[in-house]
This record gives sequence, C-alpha cells and structure tokens, in this order.
Amino acid sequence: MSAEADRVLHISDVHFGVEDRRALDAFAEAVREVQPDAIVCTGDLTQRARRSQFAAAQEWFASFEVPVMLAPGNHDMPYYNMVERFRRPYARFDVLNAAAGSAIELKHAVIVPLDTNVTAQLRFPWSDGVIRQRKLDATLTRLAELAEMGEQRLKIVACHHPLLPARDGERNPTIRGERAFAALAAAGVDAVMSGHVHVPFDMTRERGGHAIRMIGAGTLSTRLRGANPSWNLLTIGEGEIAVEAVYPLGK
Repeated sequence: MSAEADRVLHISDVHFGVEDRRALDAFAEAVREVQPDAIVCTGDLTQRARRSQFAAAQEWFASFEVPVMLAPGNHDMPYYNMVERFRRPYARFDVLNAAAGSAIELKHAVIVPLDTNVTAQLRFPWSDGVIRQRKLDATLTRLAELAEMGEQRLKIVACHHPLLPARDGERNPTIRGERAFAALAAAGVDAVMSGHVHVPFDMTRERGGHAIRMIGAGTLSTRLRGANPSWNLLTIGEGEIAVEAVYPLGK
C-alpha cells in the first residue's frame, strides 16, 4: 500500500471507570509513534455514564492532537438517572464531544456514523443494539449525498453494535441489524466499524451482491471477554483496507 495511505486507529469499549491504564498508556504511545490521520472510537467510552467518567475520557481524548470521531455506546447513556436517560440520553456524551456524530473525511475514505442505541427495549438487559429507522435514514441520507456528488472514496460506517451475528444463521443480537446491513450494502458501503463484543474481528459478508467488510475493535478496559486489551490499525489505500489487531499487553 502506498505511503499516502490513510492510517486510522480504531478503538472501542474504553469504559472509563474500569479502564485498563496500561492499555491506555500503550495506546497513547502508539498515537505518538503512528501519527494517525484519525482516531475512531466506536462506543462505550464510560462504564456508567457518570460525569466523572466522561471528564476522565475528555481529558484523555483531548491529549491527542489528531481528529477524533466518537460514536456513543449503550454504556454512554445514564444508568441511574432515568429522567435524563429518556429525555436527554446523550447530554453527557455531547459535553465530551460537541461534534458527536460528525463524519471524518480522509484522503481515501469517508467515515459516516450510525447510532445503534436505544434508551429502552422490550428485553433485558438493555445492552444489545436496536436499529431505529430514523437513525438508519440519517446515515443513508448522508451516503446518498456522497453518491450524488460522485464520491469515489471508500465509504465506512462507524457504529457501536455489530449489525450481524458472528456467523450467518445464528441469532442476531442487534434487532433489525440484518435490515440495516442490507440497506448499507445497497448504498455501496465498503466497511462497517464497530465494537461492543470486546473481541476484535475482521470478516466479510455479502448481501444483495455487495460485500461489506465488518471490522470490530476489542476493549481497552478490564472487562475482558476472552481477549486481552487491543485496538485496530486500519491502513486505507485506494480501494483497499488493511486491518491489524494490536495487543499491547500480549495475546
């Protein structure tokens, strides 16, 4: 891949409140060494959406002199203040990132957000994803605008929850994720970046004759689910994406 390729550091599930300080320090060192074109965090910045946890996250992200895109996760809505959770679920998140949800545009790719969270759902716990049509429509509208402009760069969608299960035929934890994935495929999306499961993955699925790369980041917290803390390094060239999962503390 050419030296002009974009380099993106993809992290997720930092969970300030139960963060792994060694992993955070290692990531900060990687930012200094790699000097990426952007950092994308696909949700769960905090453990319980406490103001102190958002303040810690804000201080950490502010230390990077790199464009940062933050997608909210299910842990980033208040857990103990139900009035705020239902009336202003992202009020605390937006304090951290006043430009939350803005797209990142690179030399070879455009990254567009998709919100996969809901304040409540008819199952418990309220942790897995749900695709609301209005939120999907917002993403599809942006993708349509890019198509109308003749955009030739890769189109990448960033969200918290994986849209499909690990294998076709399994139960999909994300309600209406299959519908969203098919709609994104029809819109010409090349890749979807996500988190939530705390284990990195890189796979390709096809719907409607269009293949989409599914790229998942691990966690930088102490909430491990079978894999040590990690992040992804994406190297994006003209029409291609290389993904490397980096385990700073070893596998």
